[in-house]
Amino acid sequence: MNIIGTGRAHPSLTVTNEMLSRFLDTSDEWITTRTGIKQRQLISHEKLEDLAAEACNNALEDAGISAKDIDFFICSNVVNEYITPSLSCIVQGMIGATCACFDLNSACAGFIYALDIANSFFKTKKEVNHILILCAEEPTRMCDWQERSTCVLFGDGAAAVVLSRGDDFIGSSLSSFSCVEPLYQIRELEKTPFITKEEFGGPLVMKGQEVFKLAVKSSLSDIRKVVEDNGYTYDEVDYYLLHQANIRIIDTIRRSLDQDEVKFPHNIRHYGNTSSASLPILLDELNRNQTLNSGDTIVLSAFGAGFTSGACLLNWSKQ
Repeated sequence: MNIIGTGRAHPSLTVTNEMLSRFLDTSDEWITTRTGIKQRQLISHEKLEDLAAEACNNALEDAGISAKDIDFFICSNVVNEYITPSLSCIVQGMIGATCACFDLNSACAGFIYALDIANSFFKTKKEVNHILILCAEEPTRMCDWQERSTCVLFGDGAAAVVLSRGDDFIGSSLSSFSCVEPLYQIRELEKTPFITKEEFGGPLVMKGQEVFKLAVKSSLSDIRKVVEDNGYTYDEVDYYLLHQANIRIIDTIRRSLDQDEVKFPHNIRHYGNTSSASLPILLDELNRNQTLNSGDTIVLSAFGAGFTSGACLLNWSKQ
Protein backbone atom coordinates (compact mmCIF):
# COMPACT_ATOMS: atom_id res chain seq x y z
CA MET A 1 0.00 0.00 0.00
CA ASN A 2 1.36 3.41 -1.04
CA ILE A 3 0.26 6.99 -0.35
CA ILE A 4 -0.06 8.69 -3.73
CA GLY A 5 -1.95 11.87 -2.81
CA THR A 6 -2.61 14.15 0.17
CA GLY A 7 -4.90 17.11 0.76
CA ARG A 8 -6.32 19.26 3.53
CA ALA A 9 -8.78 22.06 4.21
CA HIS A 10 -9.08 24.50 7.11
CA PRO A 11 -11.80 26.87 8.31
CA SER A 12 -11.23 30.53 7.46
CA LEU A 13 -11.44 31.84 11.04
CA THR A 14 -8.14 32.10 12.93
CA VAL A 15 -8.52 32.35 16.71
CA THR A 16 -5.39 33.40 18.57
CA ASN A 17 -4.61 32.91 22.24
CA GLU A 18 -4.98 36.63 22.75
CA MET A 19 -8.54 36.46 21.39
CA LEU A 20 -9.36 33.71 23.88
CA SER A 21 -7.98 35.78 26.75
CA ARG A 22 -10.71 38.35 26.11
CA PHE A 23 -13.38 36.03 27.52
CA LEU A 24 -11.36 33.37 29.37
CA ASP A 25 -9.17 33.62 32.44
CA THR A 26 -6.07 32.78 30.43
CA SER A 27 -3.23 34.33 28.47
CA ASP A 28 -1.03 33.62 25.48
CA GLU A 29 1.82 32.69 27.82
CA TRP A 30 -0.36 30.31 29.88
CA ILE A 31 -1.59 28.44 26.78
CA THR A 32 1.70 28.40 24.87
CA THR A 33 3.87 27.14 27.72
CA ARG A 34 1.44 24.33 28.57
CA THR A 35 0.42 23.22 25.08
CA GLY A 36 2.61 24.78 22.37
CA ILE A 37 -0.49 26.23 20.71
CA LYS A 38 -0.53 29.87 19.53
CA GLN A 39 -3.66 29.80 17.35
CA ARG A 40 -6.25 27.47 15.82
CA GLN A 41 -8.67 27.44 12.88
CA LEU A 42 -12.34 27.26 13.96
CA ILE A 43 -15.51 26.57 12.04
CA SER A 44 -17.76 29.63 11.96
CA HIS A 45 -19.83 29.91 8.79
CA GLU A 46 -18.51 26.75 7.11
CA LYS A 47 -19.96 23.26 7.24
CA LEU A 48 -17.68 20.35 8.08
CA GLU A 49 -18.80 18.42 5.01
CA ASP A 50 -17.66 21.29 2.77
CA LEU A 51 -14.18 21.23 4.31
CA ALA A 52 -14.19 17.44 4.01
CA ALA A 53 -15.03 17.54 0.31
CA GLU A 54 -12.36 20.18 -0.31
CA ALA A 55 -9.73 18.05 1.42
CA CYS A 56 -10.74 15.00 -0.63
CA ASN A 57 -10.63 16.90 -3.90
CA ASN A 58 -7.19 18.30 -3.05
CA ALA A 59 -5.90 14.78 -2.32
CA LEU A 60 -7.40 13.41 -5.55
CA GLU A 61 -5.82 16.21 -7.55
CA ASP A 62 -2.46 15.53 -5.91
CA ALA A 63 -2.82 11.84 -6.77
CA GLY A 64 -3.78 12.61 -10.37
CA ILE A 65 -6.97 10.55 -10.33
CA SER A 66 -10.70 11.28 -10.14
CA ALA A 67 -13.27 10.34 -7.52
CA LYS A 68 -14.65 7.73 -9.95
CA ASP A 69 -11.35 5.87 -9.61
CA ILE A 70 -11.83 5.34 -5.87
CA ASP A 71 -12.85 1.77 -4.97
CA PHE A 72 -13.39 2.30 -1.25
CA PHE A 73 -13.87 5.36 0.94
CA ILE A 74 -13.17 5.42 4.70
CA CYS A 75 -14.01 8.43 6.85
CA SER A 76 -12.71 9.00 10.39
CA ASN A 77 -15.00 11.30 12.37
CA VAL A 78 -15.91 11.75 16.03
CA VAL A 79 -18.75 14.27 15.84
CA ASN A 80 -20.63 16.31 13.25
CA GLU A 81 -24.12 17.70 12.82
CA TYR A 82 -25.44 14.51 11.23
CA ILE A 83 -26.11 11.44 13.33
CA THR A 84 -27.20 9.69 10.15
CA PRO A 85 -26.39 9.34 7.32
CA SER A 86 -22.67 8.87 7.78
CA LEU A 87 -20.35 11.72 6.88
CA SER A 88 -18.71 9.49 4.27
CA CYS A 89 -22.04 9.04 2.47
CA ILE A 90 -22.59 12.79 2.42
CA VAL A 91 -19.10 13.58 1.13
CA GLN A 92 -19.22 10.72 -1.37
CA GLY A 93 -21.99 12.51 -3.24
CA MET A 94 -20.27 15.90 -2.99
CA ILE A 95 -17.08 14.67 -4.67
CA GLY A 96 -18.77 12.37 -7.20
CA ALA A 97 -17.50 9.03 -5.88
CA THR A 98 -19.57 5.89 -6.42
CA CYS A 99 -17.77 3.35 -4.24
CA ALA A 100 -18.79 1.81 -0.93
CA CYS A 101 -18.03 3.94 2.10
CA PHE A 102 -18.27 3.95 5.87
CA ASP A 103 -17.35 6.00 8.95
CA LEU A 104 -15.23 4.92 11.88
CA ASN A 105 -14.78 6.51 15.30
CA SER A 106 -11.47 5.61 16.91
CA ALA A 107 -11.14 9.14 18.30
CA CYS A 108 -7.83 10.87 17.56
CA ALA A 109 -6.23 7.58 16.48
CA GLY A 110 -8.71 7.20 13.62
CA PHE A 111 -6.21 7.85 10.82
CA ILE A 112 -3.96 4.98 11.93
CA TYR A 113 -6.95 2.63 12.25
CA ALA A 114 -8.17 3.64 8.78
CA LEU A 115 -4.74 2.99 7.26
CA ASP A 116 -4.65 -0.46 8.82
CA ILE A 117 -8.14 -1.27 7.51
CA ALA A 118 -7.20 -0.02 4.04
CA ASN A 119 -4.11 -2.20 4.00
CA SER A 120 -6.28 -5.20 4.82
CA PHE A 121 -8.67 -4.34 1.99
CA PHE A 122 -5.81 -4.27 -0.50
CA LYS A 123 -4.70 -7.70 0.69
CA THR A 124 -8.14 -9.34 0.58
CA LYS A 125 -10.02 -7.57 -2.23
CA LYS A 126 -8.39 -7.95 -5.62
CA GLU A 127 -10.80 -5.49 -7.21
CA VAL A 128 -9.64 -2.64 -4.94
CA ASN A 129 -6.92 -0.47 -6.50
CA HIS A 130 -7.51 2.93 -4.89
CA ILE A 131 -8.78 3.83 -1.42
CA LEU A 132 -9.61 7.29 -0.12
CA ILE A 133 -9.21 8.03 3.59
CA LEU A 134 -10.77 11.20 4.99
CA CYS A 135 -10.38 12.56 8.51
CA ALA A 136 -12.85 15.39 9.14
CA GLU A 137 -13.24 16.78 12.63
CA GLU A 138 -14.81 19.66 14.55
CA PRO A 139 -13.85 18.95 18.18
CA THR A 140 -14.40 22.61 19.08
CA ARG A 141 -18.13 21.81 19.05
CA MET A 142 -17.60 19.34 21.90
CA CYS A 143 -16.08 21.82 24.35
CA ASP A 144 -17.37 24.10 27.08
CA TRP A 145 -16.05 27.45 25.90
CA GLN A 146 -15.91 28.75 29.45
CA GLU A 147 -13.55 25.95 30.50
CA ARG A 148 -10.00 27.03 29.71
CA SER A 149 -8.45 23.63 30.37
CA THR A 150 -10.15 22.09 27.33
CA CYS A 151 -11.41 24.66 24.82
CA VAL A 152 -7.97 26.19 24.22
CA LEU A 153 -6.65 22.85 22.98
CA PHE A 154 -8.73 22.20 19.89
CA GLY A 155 -9.14 23.31 16.31
CA ASP A 156 -11.23 22.14 13.37
CA GLY A 157 -10.11 20.78 10.03
CA ALA A 158 -10.13 18.02 7.45
CA ALA A 159 -7.47 16.06 5.58
CA ALA A 160 -7.41 13.15 3.18
CA VAL A 161 -5.02 10.70 1.57
CA VAL A 162 -5.32 8.57 -1.55
CA LEU A 163 -3.84 5.08 -1.40
CA SER A 164 -2.87 2.64 -4.12
CA ARG A 165 -1.43 -0.85 -4.24
CA GLY A 166 2.25 -1.02 -3.34
CA ASP A 167 4.82 -2.06 -0.76
CA ASP A 168 5.37 1.12 1.26
CA PHE A 169 3.27 0.08 4.26
CA ILE A 170 5.66 -1.92 6.42
CA GLY A 171 3.67 -2.64 9.57
CA SER A 172 1.28 -1.36 12.21
CA SER A 173 0.36 -1.74 15.85
CA LEU A 174 -3.13 -0.97 17.17
CA SER A 175 -4.06 -0.83 20.86
CA SER A 176 -7.35 -0.34 22.67
CA PHE A 177 -8.32 -0.71 26.29
CA SER A 178 -11.44 0.51 28.04
CA CYS A 179 -10.55 3.60 30.04
CA VAL A 180 -13.43 6.05 29.77
CA GLU A 181 -13.03 8.45 32.67
CA PRO A 182 -9.99 10.45 31.56
CA LEU A 183 -11.58 11.67 28.30
CA TYR A 184 -15.21 11.45 27.24
CA GLN A 185 -18.36 13.28 26.22
CA ILE A 186 -21.92 12.11 26.80
CA ARG A 187 -24.82 13.57 24.84
CA GLU A 188 -28.46 13.30 25.82
CA LEU A 189 -30.62 11.40 23.36
CA GLU A 190 -34.19 12.17 22.35
CA LYS A 191 -36.81 11.29 24.93
CA THR A 192 -39.34 8.48 24.55
CA PRO A 193 -42.52 7.87 26.58
CA PHE A 194 -40.83 4.81 28.08
CA ILE A 195 -37.52 6.18 29.39
CA THR A 196 -37.37 5.99 33.18
CA LYS A 197 -33.60 6.04 33.73
CA GLU A 198 -31.83 9.30 34.53
CA GLU A 199 -30.07 10.72 31.49
CA PHE A 200 -27.83 13.73 30.95
CA GLY A 201 -25.44 15.23 28.47
CA GLY A 202 -22.67 17.74 28.59
CA PRO A 203 -19.43 19.01 27.07
CA LEU A 204 -16.15 17.17 26.74
CA VAL A 205 -14.55 16.04 29.99
CA MET A 206 -10.77 15.79 30.04
CA LYS A 207 -8.50 14.92 32.94
CA GLY A 208 -5.29 16.36 31.60
CA GLN A 209 -2.66 14.61 33.70
CA GLU A 210 -4.22 11.19 33.19
CA VAL A 211 -4.51 11.72 29.44
CA PHE A 212 -0.89 12.86 29.32
CA LYS A 213 0.35 9.69 31.01
CA LEU A 214 -1.86 7.41 28.92
CA ALA A 215 -0.82 9.14 25.70
CA VAL A 216 2.91 8.86 26.37
CA LYS A 217 2.72 5.26 27.56
CA SER A 218 0.50 4.08 24.69
CA SER A 219 2.38 5.91 21.97
CA LEU A 220 5.78 4.68 23.12
CA SER A 221 4.51 1.11 23.33
CA ASP A 222 3.07 1.24 19.80
CA ILE A 223 6.16 2.92 18.33
CA ARG A 224 8.54 0.45 19.94
CA LYS A 225 6.49 -2.48 18.72
CA VAL A 226 6.16 -1.29 15.14
CA VAL A 227 9.82 -0.30 14.83
CA GLU A 228 11.47 -3.22 16.62
CA ASP A 229 9.14 -5.94 15.33
CA ASN A 230 9.94 -4.92 11.77
CA GLY A 231 13.69 -5.04 12.31
CA TYR A 232 14.40 -1.31 12.34
CA THR A 233 16.30 0.85 14.78
CA TYR A 234 14.97 4.19 15.98
CA ASP A 235 17.85 5.98 14.30
CA GLU A 236 16.87 4.47 10.94
CA VAL A 237 13.51 6.26 11.06
CA ASP A 238 13.71 9.61 9.24
CA TYR A 239 10.55 11.19 10.67
CA TYR A 240 8.19 10.55 13.55
CA LEU A 241 4.79 12.16 12.91
CA LEU A 242 2.84 12.23 16.17
CA HIS A 243 -0.73 13.24 16.92
CA GLN A 244 -0.71 16.99 17.48
CA ALA A 245 -2.30 17.12 20.93
CA ASN A 246 0.30 18.80 23.12
CA ILE A 247 3.91 19.78 22.47
CA ARG A 248 4.89 18.45 25.89
CA ILE A 249 3.62 14.99 24.97
CA ILE A 250 5.56 15.09 21.70
CA ASP A 251 8.76 16.22 23.46
CA THR A 252 8.41 13.55 26.16
CA ILE A 253 8.07 10.80 23.56
CA ARG A 254 10.99 12.20 21.55
CA ARG A 255 13.28 12.28 24.58
CA SER A 256 12.25 8.75 25.54
CA LEU A 257 13.33 7.55 22.09
CA ASP A 258 16.52 9.65 22.27
CA GLN A 259 15.92 11.25 18.88
CA ASP A 260 16.70 14.67 17.45
CA GLU A 261 14.03 17.37 17.32
CA VAL A 262 14.28 17.62 13.53
CA LYS A 263 12.79 14.14 13.28
CA PHE A 264 9.58 15.28 15.01
CA PRO A 265 8.00 17.95 12.78
CA HIS A 266 4.91 19.56 14.26
CA ASN A 267 2.29 22.20 13.43
CA ILE A 268 0.34 22.29 16.69
CA ARG A 269 1.37 25.93 17.06
CA HIS A 270 -0.94 26.87 14.18
CA TYR A 271 -3.84 24.41 14.38
CA GLY A 272 -4.14 22.93 17.87
CA ASN A 273 -5.58 19.44 18.28
CA THR A 274 -7.75 18.61 15.25
CA SER A 275 -8.46 15.07 16.47
CA SER A 276 -7.92 12.37 13.84
CA ALA A 277 -7.31 15.03 11.17
CA SER A 278 -4.07 16.19 12.81
CA LEU A 279 -1.80 13.49 11.35
CA PRO A 280 -2.99 13.75 7.72
CA ILE A 281 -2.94 17.57 7.99
CA LEU A 282 0.71 17.40 9.05
CA LEU A 283 1.44 14.80 6.37
CA ASP A 284 -0.04 17.05 3.68
CA GLU A 285 2.03 20.02 4.87
CA LEU A 286 5.23 18.00 4.74
CA ASN A 287 4.30 16.61 1.32
CA ARG A 288 3.54 19.99 -0.19
CA ASN A 289 6.52 21.84 1.28
CA GLN A 290 8.75 18.99 0.02
CA THR A 291 10.12 18.09 3.44
CA LEU A 292 9.57 14.41 2.66
CA ASN A 293 11.87 12.74 0.16
CA SER A 294 11.34 9.51 -1.72
CA GLY A 295 12.90 6.73 0.33
CA ASP A 296 12.23 8.32 3.73
CA THR A 297 11.08 6.00 6.50
CA ILE A 298 8.22 7.39 8.59
CA VAL A 299 6.49 6.42 11.81
CA LEU A 300 2.95 7.68 12.38
CA SER A 301 1.57 7.54 15.93
CA ALA A 302 -1.70 8.70 17.49
CA PHE A 303 -3.77 8.24 20.64
CA GLY A 304 -7.27 9.19 21.72
CA ALA A 305 -10.31 8.61 23.89
CA GLY A 306 -11.28 5.05 24.60
CA PHE A 307 -8.39 4.66 25.21
CA THR A 308 -7.25 3.98 21.62
CA SER A 309 -3.80 4.26 20.13
CA GLY A 310 -1.89 3.10 17.12
CA ALA A 311 1.32 3.43 15.15
CA CYS A 312 2.47 2.41 11.70
CA LEU A 313 5.77 2.25 9.86
CA LEU A 314 5.96 3.12 6.18
CA ASN A 315 8.26 4.19 3.40
CA TRP A 316 7.61 7.39 1.47
CA SER A 317 7.93 6.85 -2.27
CA LYS A 318 5.78 9.71 -3.57
CA GLN A 319 7.74 12.04 -5.86
